[in-house]
Amino acid sequence: MEGSATNPSTNPGQALCPAVFIAAPASGQGKTTVTAALARLLRNQGKIVRVFKTGPDYLDPLVLAQASGQPVDQLDLWMAGEAYCRQRLFEAARDADLIIVEGAMGLFDGEPSSADLAARFNLPMVIVMDVKGMAQTAAALVTGMANFRDDVTIAGLIANACASQRHRELIESALPDTLPLLATLPRDPELALPERHLGLVQADEIRDELEGRFEAGARVLQTAGLAEKLMQLPPVTFLAPVNETTKPPRALDGVTIGVARDAAFSFIYQANLDLLQTMGADLRFFSPVYDSELPACEALWLPGGYPELYGSQLAANHPMKAAIQTFFAADNPILAECGGLLYCLETLTDYDGQTHEMLGLLSGQGAMRGRRGCQGMQTAHLPEGPIRGHAHHRSVSQGTPDPIAYGQRQRHPAPGEAIFRERRLTASYLHLYFPNNPAAVAKLFVKEPAGAERQPIQGA
Repeated sequence: MEGSATNPSTNPGQALCPAVFIAAPASGQGKTTVTAALARLLRNQGKIVRVFKTGPDYLDPLVLAQASGQPVDQLDLWMAGEAYCRQRLFEAARDADLIIVEGAMGLFDGEPSSADLAARFNLPMVIVMDVKGMAQTAAALVTGMANFRDDVTIAGLIANACASQRHRELIESALPDTLPLLATLPRDPELALPERHLGLVQADEIRDELEGRFEAGARVLQTAGLAEKLMQLPPVTFLAPVNETTKPPRALDGVTIGVARDAAFSFIYQANLDLLQTMGADLRFFSPVYDSELPACEALWLPGGYPELYGSQLAANHPMKAAIQTFFAADNPILAECGGLLYCLETLTDYDGQTHEMLGLLSGQGAMRGRRGCQGMQTAHLPEGPIRGHAHHRSVSQGTPDPIAYGQRQRHPAPGEAIFRERRLTASYLHLYFPNNPAAVAKLFVKEPAGAERQPIQGA
């Protein structure tokens, strides 16, 4: 169809759809709680809502996908590129009743920031703010944010953790007419989404609990009439990319890739899976925690996740460890990212100080550390070509071999994450965003003929 159900367009190069960007002055204000509740409210009303998450995030999209009943993709101007973001928004606008984009960190934080993304695609922003301990000051802060840049439109405020009707009145009376108080959420722990180190608790672990929280949040927002207010915003015009996005090569035709996916290994971009399949790969999922053998495959992908929470089970699963060790010894391609890297080391020490024996494909020991961690956008300059991605971990590794390269940080000259290669294993703390360089990604998963020598791509 050409345009959304509520705002059709006769121009095949554009689609009209109401849209809103959920932002905040800082992390921890309740953006995901509000976004999930709004998505569930619209879903309950029979509407198609498409949700996107700004930046490199694995956990929030799984929660938002459960709330909305639709797939949730990441949008990032640096990691994915403007053309990719434009294409995804255009496709969503053709069949959605409302598009919601959830921001990351504070709305002006980072380069590019949430505000940059909203400005690029003319998305009106709604500010979610935890107003505990303030009243008129909340109005002052959101007014300041609205006036900070002239290329960003802020449509109103959602006050989270609002204590009472009087608290609401104090905030609302201090807001200018151009910045309405769209809704308030009470101080209710039953509405908040459970968290652990690295972010939210994974959706698959608490699906039933999340359902209750989604529905409770939806009821609050329904009382406020938030869905109706947002649906009345002027529709946004989403344009198709000027040049049609180049289709990735069918470089993985006939290649079967085993993908580790369970509670210990779940940090997987849906866009990465989609790209592998578009390039012809057959994906077969398996669990290093529970399965005793690998699926029949020519390559493995060990993504990030929480191996530290399942260290004893991973260590005790000797048949799976032996299968992966045999696969590695046969010089089959393996990509291991972050948690996958830890799994490939000799040992992993968890937060309780317990040390578990891992695969031993790569020399070295991994250990969890406190809440301080490493994160940031980086480019992995691999022999196959440069691939953008990010790092986000609270562990350290030592005793590892010399790396073949280091990640290049987005805006800092210091070396980024070490990148290791042992036989056909490529391992790093970096989480790669495959659509950034499909041709290079394909080379990571293809087993080359005996005697073939891999050459770096020019300019890598």
